[in-house]
Amino acid sequence: MPQPSAPRKSPGRPPRISREEVIGTARRIVTEEGVDRLTMRRLATEIGSTPMALYHHVRNKEELLVLLLDDYAAQALRRPELPAHPRRRIVVAAAAIHEALAACPWIVEVLTADDLMSTSALWFVEQIVDGLVECGLSPERAVHGYRAIWYYTAGEIVVRATAARRRADDDRGTYREQVFGDLDPGELPRLAQIADRWAPLTGEDTYLDGLRALVDGLLAAR
Repeated sequence: MPQPSAPRKSPGRPPRISREEVIGTARRIVTEEGVDRLTMRRLATEIGSTPMALYHHVRNKEELLVLLLDDYAAQALRRPELPAHPRRRIVVAAAAIHEALAACPWIVEVLTADDLMSTSALWFVEQIVDGLVECGLSPERAVHGYRAIWYYTAGEIVVRATAARRRADDDRGTYREQVFGDLDPGELPRLAQIADRWAPLTGEDTYLDGLRALVDGLLAAR
């Protein structure tokens, strides 16, 4: 006996998509190509749907980026065990932010817009601001202190990620290496003295040293 045929889909109707599929595809695009390449039209094409279908899950690109931030924070931001001393607590919380974001530099690019954030990451901000207040800063100065720590952290990640990307794209000597190879000792004696060691020295991971010095400087201004 012939089997009944499967119901036919309406012509032109896009396949049903899930929010997980939307977030996963968006994450792949920004990871491989950068935030600028993520558009609702591009995302719809990658999923095999239409921009209109995406709007059932996200209203616009900004909301999509917030979902990506929350998704990454839930997976990568692990709350560390915090020491009792407030100064050490500041350093541990900031270092945890740095460790998580350094593994995914595009997140920093989104966060530097300064109007998008993951609410689940605010716990880390709370620890830093609270630690600064316990160390004697006013709440207003503590916010300024957090901003300085965030700028230092984000800047360090962006510079390193950009340099690594350029080295991966072009293995030729950099323009900086050419310049440092021809320094005039009479005009720039100190730089000429260490010119051959400049690249390895600036390539060292000194984030924690800089962070501790920054925190000490913030607290010294009490």
